[in-house]
Amino acid sequence: MRPAANLSHLWPELPYLDRFAAAASAGFEAVEVLFPYDVAAKDTQRALIANGQRMVLINAPPPNYTGGARGFAAQPEMVERFQYDMKRVFRYAEALKVSFVHVMTGVAAGNVAKQTLIDNLNWTTQTAPTGLTLTLEPLNSVAQPGYFLNDYALAAEVIRAVDAPNLGLQYDSYHAQMIHGDAVAVFDQYLPLIRHVQIGDAPDRGAPGTGEVDFDALFARLKATGYDGWISGEYAPNGPTEETLGWMTA
Repeated sequence: MRPAANLSHLWPELPYLDRFAAAASAGFEAVEVLFPYDVAAKDTQRALIANGQRMVLINAPPPNYTGGARGFAAQPEMVERFQYDMKRVFRYAEALKVSFVHVMTGVAAGNVAKQTLIDNLNWTTQTAPTGLTLTLEPLNSVAQPGYFLNDYALAAEVIRAVDAPNLGLQYDSYHAQMIHGDAVAVFDQYLPLIRHVQIGDAPDRGAPGTGEVDFDALFARLKATGYDGWISGEYAPNGPTEETLGWMTA
């Protein structure tokens, strides 16, 4: 296991910059933050250095900066804004030495939206800093109504259409279970495209073992297939985070 902590979800009772030390105390050498843009990159950088951690992933684009939308990579009328904002994301990613940037598609539908997403990703994969991998993550329609990328088959189709070495699939057990009903089967089917793993239970994105996902089977498959990437806890702890971290040694 190479566990990482999603600091947008874990230790919610602590101020943002204090969560890094809490994660370090719990044994995390890697963290991810969905939207770090409201804090100066240098402040997050100092927290990472002070706690001996690396930043695994951030989301794009910055939601506050763009008026609150959860992405618009599939919205034809937002292409210019998408490219403008991705340049800011890349500056953050380089400053924080981020491994992955999750590109959010936003609310959209239809073939024009799909082609817009493919075109935007073609531009983004060619423009991204060296060493940075872009990811697509299907989000379920209960959590994100109307979200364009709401199916793993669709994500795979887009990734294959772009066919770039720095674009891959971001697997999330919570979303996989909610969308397709069997998170383990989804992992097996799309393993060749998976670059990053996040875990949370369904249907409430609780800690592993509180819902419907068969985590014993999922962790067994992660080990059996030789997956050697990060496994990030992205869930609502609903209590002291430290009491939910048994999965780190599964």
